[in-house]
Amino acid sequence: MRVMVAIDGSDESLYALKWALDLLLVGPKDNADDVATSTGTATLEAPHAGSHENVSMVTLIHVMQPFQNYVLPAAGSAELRKEQEEKAAAILARALEICKDKMIKAETLILRGDPKDRICEATEQRHVDLLVVGSRGLGMVKRAFLGSVSSYCAHHAKCPVVIVKPPKESGKQ
Repeated sequence: MRVMVAIDGSDESLYALKWALDLLLVGPKDNADDVATSTGTATLEAPHAGSHENVSMVTLIHVMQPFQNYVLPAAGSAELRKEQEEKAAAILARALEICKDKMIKAETLILRGDPKDRICEATEQRHVDLLVVGSRGLGMVKRAFLGSVSSYCAHHAKCPVVIVKPPKESGKQ
């Protein structure tokens, strides 16, 4: 099974990665009730869950938004691109460390463009069996104006998509 996890550096995307590694690749643990029930969804059973031998590799994808060239002079744009690439590498290094801690092989993929489109294209090009994305929990108004990468991927990716919601914080009203 080929699994791709979208990573944008947010806590929500890193939670989705940990969720995927814990539940889909390693299998549920006896003491993992907090992870299994915090999503508020039914238990998801992957084929041969509990055995990560069926997962050849996890692909961690990060998409950098393109800059609007008319906003900055060329020299400033090149500097910002370099900074953006360094930030992307740092984000994926953090995600790779999570995979390493779980003893799961992972590869990284950094693309430039609209995250919604590029993630869907990558799943098709790489023949991904499952895409995992985190949910930022945008309200209806923000989602209408900003759009939702997870929602778009759920409707346009050519493979099954799991949208992982982070656990609700206790004490928050």
